[in-house]
Amino acid sequence: MKTSQYFSEVVQELSRNTELISDDEAEKLLNQMLESKKIFIVGAGRSGLIGKSFVMRLMHMGLDAYAVGETVTANLEESDLLIVGSGSGETKTLVAIAEKAKRLGGTVAAVTISPNSTIGKLSDIIVKLPGAPKEQSEGNYKTIQPMGSLFEQTMLVFFDALILRMMEKKGLDSNKMYGKHANLE
Repeated sequence: MKTSQYFSEVVQELSRNTELISDDEAEKLLNQMLESKKIFIVGAGRSGLIGKSFVMRLMHMGLDAYAVGETVTANLEESDLLIVGSGSGETKTLVAIAEKAKRLGGTVAAVTISPNSTIGKLSDIIVKLPGAPKEQSEGNYKTIQPMGSLFEQTMLVFFDALILRMMEKKGLDSNKMYGKHANLE
């Protein structure tokens, strides 16, 4: 196959995923984000990178948002939200962070393929995203893409859709948000 054919198939897979995501789950997460004093995002590997891009957009909206593990990350308190992006919901370091957030009185939300995972069971809010686990021999969701790529891409687009919905609710547009964009570049 040509690269353009692979690209087309990836886009079709993402398009099919949009119908498999619960608007109710997404709205519950969005409302919790708007009610929380601070928002923390954590993920491992590529999921972590996607989480950091989400934190950037939240900052552009004027929200107090942090990527867990960065030197400028604030402390989590009772009125705060931790969003864990994990396909498997079993990554040990992320489980430990979710457990600590619960002990500190924070709200935990999972964005995951696996709502019945350890992280899913720790979570107050779960948004189930479609995708194949890294070990594609598990589960019945099939993709042409390697490992967790479809989940990670779906999470990126889902987070961007949440931003658009939040912009709508807060009456923001891109021009207003641009005022918070980095200017030392």
